[in-house]
Amino acid sequence: MSVQVIRDATVPHGRLPFSPALRVGNLIFVSGQASVDRHGEIVPDSFEGEMRRSLANLRLVLAAAGLDLSHVAQIRGYVGRAADLDEYNRLYREYFSEPFPARTTLIGCLGDALKFEIDAIAVACSPATTESQV
Repeated sequence: MSVQVIRDATVPHGRLPFSPALRVGNLIFVSGQASVDRHGEIVPDSFEGEMRRSLANLRLVLAAAGLDLSHVAQIRGYVGRAADLDEYNRLYREYFSEPFPARTTLIGCLGDALKFEIDAIAVACSPATTESQV
């Protein structure tokens, strides 16, 4: 199976040694997207501002793969402070809807530079429109 790097001129890039996303078969593995500009420089903001910029960057990476947020099967959200969890869940519902992606949330793991980061796994096929019964 081949591995393809997903990147184009719209995808933020920096100096760190990682690919923005990799396509392996029909799976797209998106590296952590944070509140950074197109050159990978951190853009400090409120929690809401950082989360919105991180999700905008996630959308850019997915678009470079020909996908959108409806193709996301799993996300990991990194929230800097537990006090921001309510706002995280409120904003999350603006971007994702039923059936929600599988989700893991980690708290207090970002240090001082960031308030939020998100990574994702997306599936490059028709998004599910209904929940299946198990």
